[in-house]
Amino acid sequence: MAEVSSNFLMVAFFIYIVALVIFSLTLSFEKKKDVKKSKKWGRVGFTVASLGFLFQLGYFITRWMAGGHAPVSNMFEYITFLGMTIILAFLILYLIYKKSVLGIFTLPVGIIIIAYASVFPSDISPLIPALQSNWLHIHVITTAIGQGILGIGFIAALIYLIRVVDQSKKSKQTFWLETIIYTMICAVGIAITVGMFSAMNYTITFDWVNELEVESQISYELPAIVGPHEGELVHLDQDKFGPLLETPSWMNGVDAPRKLNTFLWSILSGSLLYVVLRLTLRKRLSAALQPLVKNVNPHLFDEISYRSILIGFPIFTLGGLIFAMIWAQIAWTRFWGWDPKEVWALITFLFYAAYLHLRLSKGWHGEKSAWLLVIGFALIMFNLLVVNLVVAGLHSYA
Repeated sequence: MAEVSSNFLMVAFFIYIVALVIFSLTLSFEKKKDVKKSKKWGRVGFTVASLGFLFQLGYFITRWMAGGHAPVSNMFEYITFLGMTIILAFLILYLIYKKSVLGIFTLPVGIIIIAYASVFPSDISPLIPALQSNWLHIHVITTAIGQGILGIGFIAALIYLIRVVDQSKKSKQTFWLETIIYTMICAVGIAITVGMFSAMNYTITFDWVNELEVESQISYELPAIVGPHEGELVHLDQDKFGPLLETPSWMNGVDAPRKLNTFLWSILSGSLLYVVLRLTLRKRLSAALQPLVKNVNPHLFDEISYRSILIGFPIFTLGGLIFAMIWAQIAWTRFWGWDPKEVWALITFLFYAAYLHLRLSKGWHGEKSAWLLVIGFALIMFNLLVVNLVVAGLHSYA
């Protein structure tokens, strides 16, 4: 069943790529002002994307059957599920607005997120005692759905910014737009890099004293740019190289050295890919994307981003704070403990609450609103990746 689940996810991944290509075809018909064909291919793209979603849903169900629990208990499972919720939110919004350009930008984000999940171990493992509760399903699934809808708000805001920011000259806006795209390319770069070294069955192993101050071994699937703090190399073949640096001693999350090494590889591979694209296009990537959205009504996408937050914010609040506190009371006999994960969930909640306040009472529409949603999604990604992978806390098992 686990193999069937993996096959479903792989099929969904490639179907999403096909759907992206089909949605892209609608742009050529829009340029020719052939509305009939544009709508027709938009419907085809929606149908294909829906098929991909059904395959990913099949992955989710069969993995649940294979593991005996909802597949949201580790980073691989959660990130793939987050990608699925973003695709689901897009499918619902497409039915409302019928805008193919939303698919052109949402599907790459979903594809990148699913590809990035491959960085993490995909094995199905039994739940640790702390996670053996129905509240796992309730809390984590609700949180991911909320974050997926908030993610659509970010994507609509990104479309808005690419449409309205003046690309004829360098500015703070063009710099930060380019930074967003560079970050996404880093996720693509590390997914490609992990795939290459996995095909080579690359491993390098160290003895070290882990975060629990217990002597153990840690294995990398990528060449070691940084090794464990005071770690000792166990084995090194002649076609592999040892670490250039050591992980800082204060970085004490679960398997932090391996995660830091993966992060550095994502910067390295993403930078290389970004440079290649810049040299090929001979312009900023955000400028290269601007022709895709020249027919976009910015006011409409400002509305889409706002409505996405109106829906996603209460769902995230319910899952990320209320259900989380109920589970914390059951598991740890307290509602709140200022664990790093809890703190950043609260920061995210307060940020989106401030966004809605500024939008409704101060009239922050348009570009100001869009930049806030970029920051909000950055907070979600920081909480998902940095807090989970680097900072030690009660949620480090994630």
